Amino acid sequence: MKVLLIEDEIPAARQLSKLLLAHDPALQVIDTLDSVENAVRWLRTFPSPDLVFMDIQIADGLSFDIFHQVKVNAPVIFTTAFDQYAVQAFKVNAVDYLLKPVDPSELDRAMEKIRQQRDGGANFNFESLSKYFRKEQYKERFLVKTGQQLAFLTTSDIAFFRSSDGLTQAYTFTGKKHFVDHSLDDLERLLDPAAYFRVSRSVILGLEAILKIHPHLNGRLKLETRPSAPEDLFVSRERVADFKNWLGG
Repeated sequence: MKVLLIEDEIPAARQLSKLLLAHDPALQVIDTLDSVENAVRWLRTFPSPDLVFMDIQIADGLSFDIFHQVKVNAPVIFTTAFDQYAVQAFKVNAVDYLLKPVDPSELDRAMEKIRQQRDGGANFNFESLSKYFRKEQYKERFLVKTGQQLAFLTTSDIAFFRSSDGLTQAYTFTGKKHFVDHSLDDLERLLDPAAYFRVSRSVILGLEAILKIHPHLNGRLKLETRPSAPEDLFVSRERVADFKNWLGG
């Protein structure tokens, strides 16, 4: 059996390789990759392995992103440090999970499961898994400067983010303005997409900040928010459909 490892921690990769060979000396670890980018390139270039081990959090993101970019035909076993009860809730037929540090007996059971289901391929709902694990990564607070001091600003207290003159401002529901060290592009990845939406190139808006929505010229929407934005706030025409879908959950 040819096995591909997707793991960005060298000690963890070495330990897993050692356990696999102890489990079955005939196993061949054909490569170890440390990022989504490298994994996608590898899977597009080489024949499919017989089995893939994937750490969930790797160098450039979540390994679930691999499935958005390339078809994975091999069965997959995830390795993760997440709570065992959360992991248990997401077990499905064609995939298994190993908690770090990997227990040899758990590895044996996972390998037996894979042998019984090898022909099924990576047939699992990675999208729902991806959403679950991503929620653990959304930014919960920002470090901001208030006068000569630093303070924490809780994300849930922020009504919207606004970019102006190359700087990003966070406006709280009380109307206070703080500067944060992230671009709006960065914030789109860091914020919970269920709670925040980028309505234009210069504004990311929180759901709880919306008071009223009015149809406007050229297919745009005009928004009334709490607090009021420094200028009229519109949903650009090309974002209206996605905005309506976002509002509907």
